[in-house]
Amino acid sequence: MIYSYAVNEKKIIIKSDLAGEFPIYVYLDDKKQILLYCKNIKELLDDSRVIKPLEITSEGISFLLQSGVVPVPKTVYKNIFIVGVGDNATIQTLNDKIDIQFSHEFPFFNKYRDEEADVDQKYILEIMAEATISRIEENKPTYLFHSAGKDSNTIALSLAEAGYQDKITCISHKSIGETNESEISKKIADKLGFKHQVIYSPKKLEQKHIDSINYYFENIPLPCMDNVTLAYPLYATQVEFNNSNIIDGMGNDVYIGHISGKREYDRQSKFSKYNILRPLSKELSTGTLFDILTATRSEWTGMVGLTYGDNKKIFNNSYNVYNYWKYQDIKRKNLDYFDFRASIRGIILDQEMYTRKIRNFSSITSSNLILPWTNQKVAKYFSKLPEKQLFDRKKFKNKLVLRELLKDKLDLDSDKLGKLAYDFDFYSILMKMKKEVDHEILSCKLWNKNGIEKILASLYHKIDSNHKYRLRLTYLVQRLYLISAWYNHNKYVKR
Repeated sequence: MIYSYAVNEKKIIIKSDLAGEFPIYVYLDDKKQILLYCKNIKELLDDSRVIKPLEITSEGISFLLQSGVVPVPKTVYKNIFIVGVGDNATIQTLNDKIDIQFSHEFPFFNKYRDEEADVDQKYILEIMAEATISRIEENKPTYLFHSAGKDSNTIALSLAEAGYQDKITCISHKSIGETNESEISKKIADKLGFKHQVIYSPKKLEQKHIDSINYYFENIPLPCMDNVTLAYPLYATQVEFNNSNIIDGMGNDVYIGHISGKREYDRQSKFSKYNILRPLSKELSTGTLFDILTATRSEWTGMVGLTYGDNKKIFNNSYNVYNYWKYQDIKRKNLDYFDFRASIRGIILDQEMYTRKIRNFSSITSSNLILPWTNQKVAKYFSKLPEKQLFDRKKFKNKLVLRELLKDKLDLDSDKLGKLAYDFDFYSILMKMKKEVDHEILSCKLWNKNGIEKILASLYHKIDSNHKYRLRLTYLVQRLYLISAWYNHNKYVKR
């Protein structure tokens, strides 16, 4: 349902739910006479009152290039905003025009925890099942994106104990090498009584894969720079996701303990003081040690991108994101890194990169997305549990309560398994369709022709020569493609 606010109506305050299960999307026209808001971005963008095509902003494109994400409440579009976790939007009329003022208060600081609270495994499974089942739309196929990890397996266990085995199919990605989780996922699914299906990256790209990718870019509501982005249109050629229920385990790090690895923790502490030298990097190319060492503390939480210098070479009216992230550092200067990371990565990257990819996919497949970990009751319960039950600061070990639950109930030892990260080889996909990738990037009217030719050639050369930061540079080739293909084809974009 779309709500509206008219000029001279009484002041209202728009806020999202506790953990961002349903972000609120806001449209304000250029004349500031029409304001619309709702929980469904596609419904908002398709509304006849929203003037289309939508104008993009130089600031938004610069954030995508340099950081991989546009920080909320901003979006890449001039007139579209997002009210997410901890956000308030105050709407009122000033001088016969609609005015929006955004504010933010992070709701999940560790100081808010109740150190006397007890863990109740039975209750955890009950509220997880309730959060999932209450959102399932009957008479639709239901898929759970499933792995060997703690988040999806807690959901699976809760649904099994609720007797939902016959109504849900576990879907797992088959990776190549030691990180492959699909075999473990199948064993767990079999043990719990669920159907199981493996999805994979095709060895050879066929026309149906290219068509699915093109359809994706034509129809997604917002661009997304996640490294797994291209997996989803490929999955759509293997499973009929249209008009289904899709269950995903994203969304709990922000309140369950946003724990980095020791390496990230040490580096942000050691090197963030050098970010005052960042302005000197404006003429340096991407992928230098200086570029990496001068990242702000905010950017150490996972922001990777082109230098401002390279941004200027390819994109007119470039915006330097350094000042924005430096300001975020200053606002949080008294926070320890665990709270700091949750308040930046948990609010921005987790929501607008990692979760956005599955939101986009559910949008183009007209599927019902269910994110049980973002349920308000679930988030409230875990956000009040004692820190000692959730994470270990010294060992950089997270989700202790889930490790214990799964070991007790499933004999799944997360400590023994280690970290089996989802491994989607996006760069091999890009190289299998390199002709299309290069065409999309080099023909994109966003970019300065000479600049993009040189930057792309430089990235390819460094990658092919096994550059020290090769993996980081492959991210950026994909990012140029993701932005270019979206801009070239998306039905909402003004070109």
